[in-house]
Amino acid sequence: MLSEIRPAIVSTILFTLLLGIAYPLAVTGISKLAFPWQSDGSLIRDKSGQVIGSALIAQGFAKPEYLHPRPSAAGNGYDASNSSGSNYGPLSADLAKRIKGDADALRASTGHQEIPDDAITTSGSGLDPDISPAYALLQVDRIAKARAVSADAVRSLIAGDIQQPFLGFIGQPRVNVLKTNLDLDATMRKAHAKT
Repeated sequence: MLSEIRPAIVSTILFTLLLGIAYPLAVTGISKLAFPWQSDGSLIRDKSGQVIGSALIAQGFAKPEYLHPRPSAAGNGYDASNSSGSNYGPLSADLAKRIKGDADALRASTGHQEIPDDAITTSGSGLDPDISPAYALLQVDRIAKARAVSADAVRSLIAGDIQQPFLGFIGQPRVNVLKTNLDLDATMRKAHAKT
């Protein structure tokens, strides 16, 4: 009987060492060497080195001088530990009511009748860090007014922050909300310093 159990035990130990320890360590090591920023979570730091967010996880921005992300269904607003969608079906009355309310509020505040889908719908994770260029540009007037700068200056900054699809055809053009808000702070601070 020992002769039958021994190969099973040896195989279990061998494959545990190989696939449970050696392989994960090798992949982690390669990713740290080849993609250090991404493997550390794509963390964005301020000038003092303090982590202020990740390029991969949305944060709530509600002040009028900032670009706002798409709505979140993740816990109590952009809670990464509670990432999920609302799980409402397309025929849900609650979902339709929320979307209509959000769309009406955006139309009233912007004066635009056409509202991009991502301005009123949540992503699957509730933590999508990017918005469409259309939604970003919809917010230009509010940001310009709050920062007391020209709409053209804000529009130009946002246009410069549009990321194109990977390899030109994978994905959609997008704007990273956190990066653009940091650019807004840096650029507009410099513009105010010159005046």
